[in-house]
Amino acid sequence: MYFYLYVFLASSIAKGKNICYLFAAMAKMDSQDARRRLYEFAVSQGGYFTAAQAKAAGYPKQLQHYHARRGNWVREDRGIYRLWEWPGGSYDDLIRWTLWSRGVAVVSHESAMAVHEISDLMPARIYMTVPTGFRKTPPPGIVLYRDALDPHEIEQREGFRVTTPLRTILDGARVAVYTEQLARAIHDAIRKGLLSDRQIQTAMETLRGLAAERLYHALQESRRAA
Repeated sequence: MYFYLYVFLASSIAKGKNICYLFAAMAKMDSQDARRRLYEFAVSQGGYFTAAQAKAAGYPKQLQHYHARRGNWVREDRGIYRLWEWPGGSYDDLIRWTLWSRGVAVVSHESAMAVHEISDLMPARIYMTVPTGFRKTPPPGIVLYRDALDPHEIEQREGFRVTTPLRTILDGARVAVYTEQLARAIHDAIRKGLLSDRQIQTAMETLRGLAAERLYHALQESRRAA
């Protein structure tokens, strides 16, 4: 595309034409390319993107400030923006805090139960698991657990990642989610076909002490309610 424009530009110069409009056309093309690249980030993140992603798309810091001042971008947090025209979604907070973590946090525990729609928990805080070396301090309302998750324990969603139903239930047993809520999570996961009774029974062997005891009682309660 640029090759043909340059050829046309050279031809115009040779003919002595006014070329100001050609430079304007090139600037417009650059702007369109930057917007397209930015949308590639935003479309997979619920309309959100980071300052680093905007820079990679072709928006230097001064241009980022310009779009924020004009209201084209909504500044959600330091270094995190959202396209103003993008419709809100159910998981906006999860996407935002995933970006805050620079993409390393995984939605987990009670928050993951809510995402999978297992149990009737409606957590007032957001629970996420981050790598053991993560050092950022979470703001109020964000609870971080530090652990090394295996790839098979993670599911990708639009703009964020979440622990699998099985890992979510094991985490619930580890942090002492109430037995009735844990039993409801097991019941819902089995009813929805996300897990089988046998998978949970097998996974119980990976737990020790009180966590194993909690999961055992929750599984028994779930079986009685089935």
